[in-house]
Amino acid sequence: MQKMPYTIAMTVLIPTTLVFALILVGSVNGTALGTIQPNSEYSLIAILGMEGSGDGNFKEPHDVAVDSSDNVYVVDTKNNRVQKFTSDGKFITSWGTEGTGNGEFTKPHSIAVDSSNYLYITDEDNKNIQKFTSDGKFITQWGFEDYGLIEGGPHGIAVDPSDNIYVAIRDNSKILKFTSDGKFITQYGSEGNGDGEFDRTHGIAFDSANNMYLSDMGNFRIQKFDSDGNFITKWGTEGTGEGQFNSTPDLVVDSSDNVYVVERLNSRIQKFDSDGNFITKWGTEGTGEGQFKIPEGIDIDSSGNVYVADTHNSRIQKFAIVK
Repeated sequence: MQKMPYTIAMTVLIPTTLVFALILVGSVNGTALGTIQPNSEYSLIAILGMEGSGDGNFKEPHDVAVDSSDNVYVVDTKNNRVQKFTSDGKFITSWGTEGTGNGEFTKPHSIAVDSSNYLYITDEDNKNIQKFTSDGKFITQWGFEDYGLIEGGPHGIAVDPSDNIYVAIRDNSKILKFTSDGKFITQYGSEGNGDGEFDRTHGIAFDSANNMYLSDMGNFRIQKFDSDGNFITKWGTEGTGEGQFNSTPDLVVDSSDNVYVVERLNSRIQKFDSDGNFITKWGTEGTGEGQFKIPEGIDIDSSGNVYVADTHNSRIQKFAIVK
């Protein structure tokens, strides 16, 4: 596809207040800003944050989520907090500090938002899930000691259309299902490489029909299940080609049931239809605009804009489809 220029939004850092500011198209580190990336339908429109501990700055953010009002929540992992922004990047609030108590974190990892805009956050080292209101008020928390899961903490988390909570326990290769107030319902998976078996489960997402998509990271594939947990299909092998994967920590499904997969070690995003057919990809390794360094999390807003937690670059990048 021929490259085309666009005016885009880029980040300007202002002490204690970070906003998205308009800047004309240019070129940074050899990347034409606002230009369709090779083999992609997406263009970078904004960058949020840089490394630091002030409001609007991050230290290795692992996940990003968007609520029904398009507010943006960032799991600021090494600052042990969550930050909230408007859709245009204005800082709203933050909460959390290092610790083991209610509202405290020791390694927050992933975040999910339910239909009422309650937030659910996994804490890898505290081995629990914490539930908050959209302004950071603590509601409840629950752990996993009753399920014999002692090898590792929770990683990915997702909410289905009925507001049930699904949590990936990576090192036990299991998915646990809970009600929205933490009551255990059931669990899926066992270690292996067969259909319905996993090797280091991580990201989880649901489509409009309540089908579940799971990033089976150690098996270099995506698996799809129906709402009862029955296997439907799978796709992916190890590699760098289209439809191949190398470490997939997260995925998300858009309103058309397309699936977006983050690849940590291939430093890119791949987009598929709901049957696993490849559509497009974007991203390369680096620190420039539109490049990634160990990306970990992804979400989509109501306009179809894609937010990526560019973890080791300590920033969030926002992309829009070019129509």
